[in-house]
Amino acid sequence: MQELKGYQKKFLKALAHRLKPVVFIGQKGLTASLIEAIHEALGAHELIKVKFVEFKDRQQKRSTAEAVAAEVDCQLVGMIGHTAIFYRQQTDPEKRKIQLPQR
Repeated sequence: MQELKGYQKKFLKALAHRLKPVVFIGQKGLTASLIEAIHEALGAHELIKVKFVEFKDRQQKRSTAEAVAAEVDCQLVGMIGHTAIFYRQQTDPEKRKIQLPQR
């Protein structure tokens, strides 16, 4: 997956503003079922929010979010407070809901 450019991340953050978190990461951290839930949510929505419930340390949240992005093969768009935003483009062009801006 190609790296997102700054203006594309800004576009995705604006779209994510109105979204509610679909997956919650608790004290157990990354589990197989959590990874599967994120994978399914990205397949259905392309852009999702994931909320950290138990983590308070910024570095721990960042490293966990980066691990999720690597494991699920998606892009970490950004983190706002206790919420991470992930994006993965739909592989089927017919089913794509989000068209990224191209300059």
